[in-house]
Amino acid sequence: MTLFRASVLDTPANPFTGGRLRSDDDCGLLVEQGVITARGPFETLRSTHPDEPVLNLREGILLPGMVDTHVHFPQVRIIGGLGLPLLDWLDQCALPEEMRLADVDHARGVAHDFVSGLVDAGTTTALVFGAHFAGAVDTMFEAADQWGLRVTTGLVTSDRLLPEPLLTTPERARAESRELADRWHGKGRLRYAVTPRFSLSASDALLESCAQTVAEVPGAFFTSHVNENVHEIREVASLFDGAAYVDTYDRHGLLTPRSVLAHDVHPTDRELATLAGRGTAVAHCPTSNAALGSGLFPLRRHVEAGVRVALGSDVGAGTGFSLFKEGLQAYFAQQLLGEQGLPLTSAHLLWLSTAAGADALGLADEVGVLSVGRQFDAIWVLPEPGDPLAVGLANAASANDALSKVFALGTTSDVGGVWVGGDQIAAGRWRRPRDR
Repeated sequence: MTLFRASVLDTPANPFTGGRLRSDDDCGLLVEQGVITARGPFETLRSTHPDEPVLNLREGILLPGMVDTHVHFPQVRIIGGLGLPLLDWLDQCALPEEMRLADVDHARGVAHDFVSGLVDAGTTTALVFGAHFAGAVDTMFEAADQWGLRVTTGLVTSDRLLPEPLLTTPERARAESRELADRWHGKGRLRYAVTPRFSLSASDALLESCAQTVAEVPGAFFTSHVNENVHEIREVASLFDGAAYVDTYDRHGLLTPRSVLAHDVHPTDRELATLAGRGTAVAHCPTSNAALGSGLFPLRRHVEAGVRVALGSDVGAGTGFSLFKEGLQAYFAQQLLGEQGLPLTSAHLLWLSTAAGADALGLADEVGVLSVGRQFDAIWVLPEPGDPLAVGLANAASANDALSKVFALGTTSDVGGVWVGGDQIAAGRWRRPRDR
C-alpha cells in the first residue's frame, strides 16, 4: 500500500446537473493494488496507517487522469496543418500520412510518438481512432499495452471515396476486425472499437458488417464521425437518399450506450433526440472544430436534449494532446455563442476532461474521479517555480480559481507525474515526488 498526500480536485457529480467541484487541500489517498481503498484528511489516514509509505504531492495539484474520447493515432506527425476545411485537409494532410502506415515499421514509430504524446499530456484513458491497416493497429495495441494505458481502439474501415490503399471490403473488414479483437480485446486495459471512418466513406454494406462485428465481440465499442462539416453532411445525405447523418448509423443498430460519435457540430433536433434515446455519447473536439473552421459546438442543445458529452483532442486536426487546451477552447466556444452557448466553469471543464469521458467509455465505476473503489489513475500538476501557472496557483483565491488557472495556463510541461492503476508511468521532466 501507498499513502498519497496531495491537494486533490475532482468532480464526482455532474456540474451540468448541479454537481460541484470537490476540493481537499490536504487529502490522503490510500492505494492498494492500484485501487483507492480510503480517502480522507491526511492526518486521519496517517494515524490509522502509520507504517505505510507516504508519497507527498502537496507541492502541486492532483487531478484524475485525463480521458480523451476522440484522438487519431496515425495523425500525430501532421498536427498543425492549418488553413484548410475538413475535406481538403483530409485529402492534403491526413490521408497521405495515413497511407504510410501500411509499412509496419513506420507505424510502430508513429505509435511510439502517439503514446508518448498521450502520456506527456496526462491522458491515461483514450478512445483512439486507429489505422486502416491491421498491422498498424497491432502496433498501436502493443504500444498502449507496454505503457499500461487504458486504450480502446480498432481497425478503421472504408469502402468508397478514399484513396485505394485505404479501402477494404465488408468481408475483409469483418475478418480483420475479428482477428484483432480476438488478439487484443480484454487484454490488460485494452478494448476493441469497431471504427468505420465516417458514413461518407462507408456503404450500407460496410456499416452492416460493422454491426455484425459489434454483435460478435462482447463489450466492443463503436466509434465514428458525425455532422462535422456542412459540405460533408450534404454529401452524406446524397449518398444515403437524403438520410440524416445520425440515421446512417442508427439504421444498422450501431448507436448504443457503447457508442461515441465525434464532433456533431451541426445536428438537427431529431438527431439529438435519437442520440439521447440510444444513450450514445458525443466527443466534443474544440480545437479541431476551430482549426478546420467546422463551427462552434452547440453544447447547450446537447445537454438540454440529454446527450452525453465529453472532450476529445482530435489529434491531428486538433492542435495537441492536452485536454487542458481543449477545455479552454471549449470555454471560448461557449462564450462566443452568446445566449446560445452554455457558460462553463472550471468544474465543467474538469468534468468534461475526466468523469464525463469515463462515463462515455463505460468506465465510470473505474476511473474519472479519485474516490474509494476507483482505480488510482491520476496526474500531478506541478509547474516550475516562476512559471505563469505556478504564479497563478500561488495567488489563487479559491479551489475553483486554481482550477481555472490550470485550464487557462497549463501545458504538457506542467504534468509532473502520471499514474495508471497505481503504477507511475511517467515523471515530470524536472523533479519527482518526494517521500513523506
